Amino acid sequence: MDPTKQRESFASRLGFILVSAGCAIGIGNVWRFPTVTGESGGGVFVLFYLLFLVIMGVPVLTMELAVGRAGRGSAGAAYKALEPKGSKWHLHGWVCMLGCAVLMMYYTTVSGWMLDYFFRFLAGNFEGVSGTDVETIFQASLSNPGEQVFWMVLITVAGFLVCGQGLQSGLERAGKWMMGALIVLILVLVAHSFVLPGVGEGLAFYLLPDWERASEQGLGNVISAAMNQSFFTLSLGIGAMEIFGSYMERKFTLPGEAVRVCILDTFVAVCAGLIIFPACFTFGIAPDYGPQLIFVTLPNVFANMAGGRLWGALFFLFMTFASFTTVIAVFENLIATVMDQFGWSRRKGCLVWCVVLILAGLPCALGFNLLSGVQPLGAGTTILDFEDFLVSNLLLPGGSLVYLVFCVSRWGWGYDKYMAECNTGEGLRMPRGLKYYFQFVLPVIIAVILIQGLL
Repeated sequence: MDPTKQRESFASRLGFILVSAGCAIGIGNVWRFPTVTGESGGGVFVLFYLLFLVIMGVPVLTMELAVGRAGRGSAGAAYKALEPKGSKWHLHGWVCMLGCAVLMMYYTTVSGWMLDYFFRFLAGNFEGVSGTDVETIFQASLSNPGEQVFWMVLITVAGFLVCGQGLQSGLERAGKWMMGALIVLILVLVAHSFVLPGVGEGLAFYLLPDWERASEQGLGNVISAAMNQSFFTLSLGIGAMEIFGSYMERKFTLPGEAVRVCILDTFVAVCAGLIIFPACFTFGIAPDYGPQLIFVTLPNVFANMAGGRLWGALFFLFMTFASFTTVIAVFENLIATVMDQFGWSRRKGCLVWCVVLILAGLPCALGFNLLSGVQPLGAGTTILDFEDFLVSNLLLPGGSLVYLVFCVSRWGWGYDKYMAECNTGEGLRMPRGLKYYFQFVLPVIIAVILIQGLL
């Protein structure tokens, strides 16, 4: 099947922005961003995060979208349409498909935890429990193989049911609804945080740069963490964003659209901090508590505040929407790949990938119980840790480097063709004078992230 024919497209510009932002917005925004901010000393980290988002995240996002919009297909098909004759850039398309699949092998399990906690708060399971009891509930949930598999399968099946409805009727409609609900929930939770007694201390820690505190953490470590977070937050490098470029019309320039996606993505991340840090300072919780902040510390906070059952349920509903928008967006990439490469129908693609990802998701879901003895990265690690390492430290930065070199070098698509596609339409334009920055500086930055992650 020729991917340039019968190509679906978004019904509206808003649909593209919300679905693309939904792909970027996920657990990295509402779990990892506040966690890393807390561990990195607060305001100085946020300052560097925003800087690197502008100088690194936005340019690479435009490149991935440009390949999709010009090539009118999933990663492999788009590379084939644009690459010089005889070159093998299209092989990266299969790596992108693998990256999306590996991401979903553990992401569906973690997304299931969010949904599980939403129902637990709704049912009142956390009312009146102590701090140790909250941790016991979380550990008991992880150690129950049936429970872990149930939530993983439910998220996977629900995701493919949405994608099975098509781009406009399924993904775009669900994306608009969930992103709208997500923004409303964020604003409600932020408004609630602003009436907590510790809001002043929390906001000061979070938003006011304290260079002395950053120095205690190690300024180099803070800058490195900000560089990593600004890069990973957009899920670049595995074609997850590229596919939405292939569904775009050419009315608007790509820098303008990329900036809008980044603003919405950053808005959610920043608001997650506005929700979490006032609660930490109100209830005497260390802001650098680490990854357990979401599943152990915050449930304990909600359980002991007035109306905690409601606020806890709303928070984990927000978390569920944030993670599920990423799930359906990455599923769409996987479906589009087999439709483009093998000529499959959307229905067949959904059925095959649903079965594959349920089976492939079992090791992660069982990695905390029946397969807890499997510790691929050393003592105390899990299968989830290994799968996340492959995606976050290898496939995302490595894939982004491939997209970058393809777009700006004479061995690939080429800088002039990339710029022409990037600046087609109305809106913000990419300055042509950035050529040497794109060719010589940006590759070094991404290579540093890749090497650092592997080390």
